[in-house]
Amino acid sequence: MARGIKKIRWTGEGKVFQSRSNLSTKMVIPPGEFVWFKITEWHTGTTAEDKKKDVSWIWQEHDRNTIIWKRLYPSTFKYAIKLPKKLCGSYSYYLEASLSGKTDSNPTGVYINGLCDKKITASKWCSSVDGSDKRKIPFSYGNNIHLNLETEGLNGDRLIVEIYNIQNLRADKQIHVYTNVKVADGEVNLEIKNTATWQGKINNIQDEEKFYIKVKDQATGQYVLDDNKDDEHARFLRIKNKLVANTPEPPVNNTPLKTGEPSVSEKRYELCKFETMSITETTNKDGKVEQKKVLIFDNGKGAKDVKNEEKPITKTIFFNFDSDVLTKEGLEKLQNTLNFLLVNQHSTITINGYACVIGKMEYNKSLSQKRSDAVKKFFADGKLDSRRIFSTGKGEIRATDNKSGADNLKYKDEKVYVEARRVDVSFKYFGHTAKTIVFETIAPSKDKDLLIDITGFQTNACFRETDKHKKETKITSTEYKAPLVKSGEHITFPIHSALSTWNIAPLQYIWPKWNLVEGAIGNGIDSAEEYNVFIHSCRYFSEKDHSTVLVRAYPDIKWELAFFLNLTNDLSVKWQNQPESKVKELQKKAGKIGAEKRWQQKDASFGFSLKGEWDKGDSGSFNRSKEFKAEYEAKFKKLYGIFSSIGALSEGITSKTKGQIRNIGFKGLPMTIAIKPPNLNIKGTWFLEKTKQKNSTQEVVGTNVDISFNADPLIGLELTIDLLCTAVGLVAGAVSGGTAAPGAVRLYGIIKGKMNTGVDFGNDDFGAKVSSDVFIDLVISSVIKTAIGFSFNTANDTGESKKGKLETTNTLKLELKAGIWVKAEISLVVVKADVYFEVSGKGSASITFGHKVNYDSKGLIYRPQLGFDGLNAEYVIKGKVGLSSKKTVLGTKPESTDEGVISQGKYNEVIPKFDVIKSLEELFGLSADIPLIKN
Repeated sequence: MARGIKKIRWTGEGKVFQSRSNLSTKMVIPPGEFVWFKITEWHTGTTAEDKKKDVSWIWQEHDRNTIIWKRLYPSTFKYAIKLPKKLCGSYSYYLEASLSGKTDSNPTGVYINGLCDKKITASKWCSSVDGSDKRKIPFSYGNNIHLNLETEGLNGDRLIVEIYNIQNLRADKQIHVYTNVKVADGEVNLEIKNTATWQGKINNIQDEEKFYIKVKDQATGQYVLDDNKDDEHARFLRIKNKLVANTPEPPVNNTPLKTGEPSVSEKRYELCKFETMSITETTNKDGKVEQKKVLIFDNGKGAKDVKNEEKPITKTIFFNFDSDVLTKEGLEKLQNTLNFLLVNQHSTITINGYACVIGKMEYNKSLSQKRSDAVKKFFADGKLDSRRIFSTGKGEIRATDNKSGADNLKYKDEKVYVEARRVDVSFKYFGHTAKTIVFETIAPSKDKDLLIDITGFQTNACFRETDKHKKETKITSTEYKAPLVKSGEHITFPIHSALSTWNIAPLQYIWPKWNLVEGAIGNGIDSAEEYNVFIHSCRYFSEKDHSTVLVRAYPDIKWELAFFLNLTNDLSVKWQNQPESKVKELQKKAGKIGAEKRWQQKDASFGFSLKGEWDKGDSGSFNRSKEFKAEYEAKFKKLYGIFSSIGALSEGITSKTKGQIRNIGFKGLPMTIAIKPPNLNIKGTWFLEKTKQKNSTQEVVGTNVDISFNADPLIGLELTIDLLCTAVGLVAGAVSGGTAAPGAVRLYGIIKGKMNTGVDFGNDDFGAKVSSDVFIDLVISSVIKTAIGFSFNTANDTGESKKGKLETTNTLKLELKAGIWVKAEISLVVVKADVYFEVSGKGSASITFGHKVNYDSKGLIYRPQLGFDGLNAEYVIKGKVGLSSKKTVLGTKPESTDEGVISQGKYNEVIPKFDVIKSLEELFGLSADIPLIKN
């Protein structure tokens, strides 16, 4: 009962010219588009197991005697064919699918040809078949000349080639016509051997004549054009007026063998192969033991940096004495080689036959050729393109034909003779080896097993001679005394991390993925223990000295940190045009900052603890732990260096802010600028964990960071602006013509009016004092006050690992103050304002501290943001405690019943919008980013 594939059919996918096709036997398709086929019928003797096996899709010449290539795919796959324009034409190729890998004598497949416009795309004159273009070099009459044409839509068609000679004073003359010129593989390679006959057909022959051709489609009689719609091609052939001795012969249409580099693709087709690899490891998370299987290789998908290095291969076939008959061993070896060559159509094959010295030299020469021809016939019978095969009989090895010497039987060396009765089959092999697959995992200090599963592992069809691939896996590591070599498709091997259970202080793993050298934080080396896995086949990883998989085992260690730091003094303060009483207060702040610089220490209180746990056991709990407070407390005392750098940047911010305020229209403005200090506490844990990455199906190991962060504030910038632009002593009348904000001047008028009517402090001169000491200050405090938690993985670039809990929003405090100075104390205030502020809940707030605090590969960076938009004020005028009003405002009652309130109201557009930080950066070309933690 017959077994195997009975029929393939078009799936209906892809364009087909159905009016020109017989959908069961012949398909006409357009160029450059895939058309899909599938197995539709099996012979009745085919078992269910047979139908699950891989099948060979075989692409053949029209006569089905030559296989162009074979491809191996699962039987359930659909297969697609696409033809380029040069292979379109009347010539049909044959496609079939085979369970055995051999062609079927019955018509189980379909014939396919492409259809497109007919065109000549390129032309040249050469001195050899498909050689270099010689149109600029003159030939002589009698030389053999080769015409090469590249075409579209003409493959398999017959052409008429007309030769024309250029005539200067009359119409160009047709001097010869070649008919029945066949297009093969989209090309014409016409060897012209009768150019001597052209010479006598030329009128008024010159020292050098020029020729060109026209090409007709023999079937239609129409001229074939080029891309420019021109019917003249191969311009110009030059022939000088010189005749060389040559016997004119009929032309020969050659088809050159096309060989070249293989295409680098993820798909390979050698029968020596494996298909998938997966690794199963046991994990323990939260006390639960799980087995996780990860597919690390799938039929070449995603293979990176593939190398196709050319290597010469020689296969040797031995013969019996005085015989040219292939032995059983020789047939098996040749079958493997044939299978390889059928799926690697880029190699030519050289067959050299040899004989031993026993017998006559001429006889042995003939015998060696017969042996070579026997091998060639085997390949040809296997439907390998015979144009790729070059067969030669080399005769005797070390032949002398001197029977008194080496040829004399009394000097017989049977081992040498046996090795001489052979045929060497040589070809080029392009290996296929991709970049090593890296598998990262987290391992305990003691051994744990990894299981590698390999599917479709077959090496019995390996064509190699001395270094044939074996169905085995080799694992090497510095931790192994000798390589582990195991056979089969299921391999278990032990791994562990470099962190020892008995390490009493594993501080070198403070950043777990790096083994940090003491005193050289940031210059560490990768902390993984490495295991190289060697699994080889011709199809994907062919080079034996190249590891297929690199397992990197990182230490399983967890760190916990608790830390608080409170600073009391401002980081920086600047001012200009302030009253004397206020200057003293500002000088006092600046003095404290200067003292910190001199002594290189901050007025601060802090606390710290650091704890490590490692070597997780089967229960999921750690076996070892230690607290490292003493080792690191001294280092944290040196934190002045970090905060002094923040202070230096703060100096820059205050200076730039001062300059920017002048730049945007408040020149001469009385103002103060201060950077508020950080007061913070951090609680964090970090450990290694697997995570996802973009454009990758395989997880990698990264450091998982979980932090609880509280700051009041983290950092802040306070800007105080005297909106009246007046110094102490100016009278009210001087304000209206000054540089103050117009809205502020009008608001000043309201306040001044309220102050000068109905406020009695028991002094008749009170109004005059108010006129000279009134101020309106705009106070903007960009302060981050947070209590948040967040986590992320350093190796995750998808955003999925970043999680945060924003417990309190961050606010921009914006306050409008107005009043008088009495003995350097504020007696009256105006408060409340509408604010321009980028709310922290927008964008990526879940992983930011307030405005802009981001973690990336460079560390933890804070960026202050400061601005306001269309300030609208609510004013409330109060009397300072002890200076409260003794009477109402001239016949009216206060607008509020609160004690001490003189007046209140609303006033819009006190000052226009501006963004302080952005303006500073643009003005000075500097960044306002503040590094809090550097990696």
